[in-house]
Formats: sequence, structure tokens, C-alpha cells
Amino acid sequence: MRKRKWVLTGGDTLPGQEVRGYVDEHRLPVVLLSTSSQPEDRVLTEQEGELTVLEPLDENTIAGAEAILLAASEAVNGRALALASSARPRPALIDLTGQYEAHPSARLRAPGVEPALRDLSDPIEIVAHPAAIALAKLLRALHAFSPLRSIVVNVFEPVSSRGKEAIDELHQQTVSLLNFAQQPRKIFDAQVSFNLLPRFGGHAHCASLADAESRIEQHLASLLAPASLPPVSLRLLHAPVFHGHCQSVWVEFDAPAEPAAIEASLKHAGVDLRRRSEEPASNVSAAGQSGILVSDVARDRANPRAFWLWLASDNLRTLAETAVLLAGLA
Repeated sequence: MRKRKWVLTGGDTLPGQEVRGYVDEHRLPVVLLSTSSQPEDRVLTEQEGELTVLEPLDENTIAGAEAILLAASEAVNGRALALASSARPRPALIDLTGQYEAHPSARLRAPGVEPALRDLSDPIEIVAHPAAIALAKLLRALHAFSPLRSIVVNVFEPVSSRGKEAIDELHQQTVSLLNFAQQPRKIFDAQVSFNLLPRFGGHAHCASLADAESRIEQHLASLLAPASLPPVSLRLLHAPVFHGHCQSVWVEFDAPAEPAAIEASLKHAGVDLRRRSEEPASNVSAAGQSGILVSDVARDRANPRAFWLWLASDNLRTLAETAVLLAGLA
């Protein structure tokens, strides 16, 4: 079988590492060339337990590529876009970073929960926010069971959504607090260890929670538009964990329902449903898993038509799996 050639920019970033791991784990018939996340510098990283040097992107890298997965800095991804634009045929472009959402050729993608696609010449496929993908899967399944009237969601964001430096800062803060030492606050300008937050400090060197919240809302609205679901009231909060989204979901149906019937419908829809006798869904149990985990379906004691559900998903796995699927469809 002929192996397809894909190029991955930023193979040393968290999304890039997840893509590489996913391709290796599933033994896909692909030659995946990973490049450095830096424009001019080589980067030392790990692959299959061995140290690997990733070279900067150049013209030879993309020659003959059928797809380019963008997971690097804006400078590197911009160069990849320029090189791809002059290639014939032009390789498919899949953006894992959201850097090109405002591009005229951008197209939001989440196979399985996305609306009908706009017909574009040489589109840039934007991978939808992983929290929006997970929530869209759950809400579509619930709405298919019984029409929804109201939806309220609290999304708990891990620091891996902010990159490697954010993970390092959470780790360093945790160690510093346990040793009664001064905490580093370069990325978040706030204590993120052992702490839940509605916003970061005023001098944070990362996108605000409000901006990320708005992006999730926009993506979710696009993904749910064809299903005619009610608007989703959503709040994004920082959680002091490294990986995995958790979401506290409140839904109100048009008609009364029973928890057992809801659980059965979710199970039938392919959701990994954890019953009371099993370990609950969590960011830990979702690690490395595809799809979504749901547990603790409970009736709202103040409203017989309303229910609480707990949703968990691996943010990096969702991102990588969607990107790989889009590259495979190209």
C-alpha cells in the first residue's frame, strides 16, 4: 500500500506531539514529516521513547505532501501556508491552532457534528475547539432523545490548552507552594495551582479566559445550528489540572424524562457512559481516550424536566484525532 505524505509543523508542541503519537499508535499508512515549531532553529524532542531532532520547515519538506497540519507558531505556519499556496496540487491545510479562523478561506471542521460545508476553493480547515466538539456530541445526542429547552454549561479548562510553558508554570507553582517559595507567574500572572479562577491576571502572557470562552461559544453555535438547539449559556473556568476538559452540563427538556432512559439513549448513541457502580468520568479517566465520557446523570431537584450531567474529554486527543481525520479525508 502506498503511504501518503503528510507534513506536521510544530511537531514539538503539545498538539503536534499528540498527532505524532496518534499516527504511531494507529499505525496509519502515512509518512509524517514533523518540523520544528521555530522558524530557524532545530528542536530536540522525543518520539517513541527516543530523542529526535526536528528541522525547520523548508521547500523540500512539503514537496509531494498531500496534507499539512499546522501546529506551530504563526511565523512557521505562515511560511507553510505560503509554500503550500505555490504547490501544485496544493496540499490540504489543517489548522490546529485557530490562527487562520479569520482567513477568507477558513472553514470550521468537526466531522460527525459539523453542519453542511461551505464550498470553497482550497479551504483552510480549522479544527473546532475540543471543548465545543465534546459538548456538541453530547447535546446532539440529548436533543435526539428529547428536544431541549434550555442549556447551561460550566467548562473547566486544563492548562495544556495554553501550551508547554503553561504546564511548566503550573508544575513550578505547585512545587513552590509545597516548599513555601515564591511562585512563578510569567504566563498566567495569577496563582493557578490549587486554585479555580474565572480570569487570569492583568499581565498574563496568554489569551484570556473570556476570549477562549467566546471562541467556544462561536464554534458551538456553528456546530449546533443545523440541529435547531436552543442557545447555550456557557462559562469557561480555569481548573488546576494539566490535561482534559470537564464540563458540568445542565439541560432542560421540553417534557419530563427518566435518568435511566437518558442513560440508555446516550449509550445507544455511542457515548462512553459511566454508571453509578463505575468510576465517574474525569479528566484522568478521559486521558488518551477518543470520544466523550459522561457520568452522574441526575435530575434537578428543583425542576422535574431538568438534569445535570458530567462530561469529560481529552482536549489534546480530540484536537489531534480531528486533524488526522481531516487529513485522511483530504
